[in-house]
Amino acid sequence: MSWKRKRKLTGKNKNHSLARKLRKESRINESFEIMLANLTLEEVIGLKLELSSQSVNDRLYGFPLWRAMPYITRDAVLKYAYSATRSKQEAIRFLGLNPTDFYNDVIRKYNTDNYFEDNT
Repeated sequence: MSWKRKRKLTGKNKNHSLARKLRKESRINESFEIMLANLTLEEVIGLKLELSSQSVNDRLYGFPLWRAMPYITRDAVLKYAYSATRSKQEAIRFLGLNPTDFYNDVIRKYNTDNYFEDNT
């Protein structure tokens, strides 16, 4: 029935876009996104680590990189889940978590809600 009003499928996460946030902060542009799309995830992580270590003369000694990687990748996946879904409930299902773990552990640990807030 074409005369019926279509239901809007939006939620609290509708404005959570990592790319939009970084573009708004002028940290990326369209040409950077095109170049980034041509790299694998492993190449991006390796390049980021190489560039980070150059600023400290190739020494990341004392930083527990191997043990920190699971937390770094979980934070990145959580930010993507917020960008790809319309609500927290949908993000929970997307990540395969139960709501109790999500609200008690994940939200407190990674503080992703504050990351997407507009700080201007």
